[in-house]
Amino acid sequence: MIRVTVWNEYFHEREYDGIRAVYPDGIHGCIANFLGKEENFTVKCATLDMDNQGISEELLRETDVLIWWGHAKHDEVSDENVKLIHEHVLSGMGLIALHSAHFSKIMKSLMGTSMTLHWRHDDTEKLWCTSPLHPIAAGVPLCIDIPKEEMYGEYFDIPKPDDVIFTGWFGGGEVFRSGCTFTRGYGRIFYFQPGHEEYPVYYMEDIQKIIVNAVNWCFNPVRYPAPPQCFAD
Repeated sequence: MIRVTVWNEYFHEREYDGIRAVYPDGIHGCIANFLGKEENFTVKCATLDMDNQGISEELLRETDVLIWWGHAKHDEVSDENVKLIHEHVLSGMGLIALHSAHFSKIMKSLMGTSMTLHWRHDDTEKLWCTSPLHPIAAGVPLCIDIPKEEMYGEYFDIPKPDDVIFTGWFGGGEVFRSGCTFTRGYGRIFYFQPGHEEYPVYYMEDIQKIIVNAVNWCFNPVRYPAPPQCFAD
């Protein structure tokens, strides 16, 4: 069994009626619901308002793949928790960062860059599969039409990905590296751009298939001692 934890800051869904109407059980609840239908997954959720922000050594030891969704509260995640997650990724825990999680502390820590990009509300997106033989793309169409999405555009300040599996093309003409893989230590990381909180993107079957595939790809059955690392004080 692959043990998945879905972490969400769970702010927008409680503060804004329109967003709560889209995700009444929270974005984490939506993702946990479709992942829970997979026979080889066990799924739990954690949110920012839980004790210690939903993060603990015990939780991470029992998590094979951590899915992270954040947007408005990146700075509230403690540096101690970021360091703990960082160490577990280096030792083999998989990490899937969704949409605005590109700008999370943990992704900045793991990537070592600013993670900045260009953005604009209310656009359409064609999500093109640019690496169709990658396991994360298995069973996924070559192009997925997303009727409404927040535009993310280049330049995207990330280190060179191991693979760019999906490239987004938006109605305004912008393009974006929308699905990228990285390896840090023994951990596999997948960043996936679609999933703005105002739109029901995570209910789309093809998007769900990509996330399911990503969980399977990020899973490492063995945990190793984390490689040596340095953190700034």
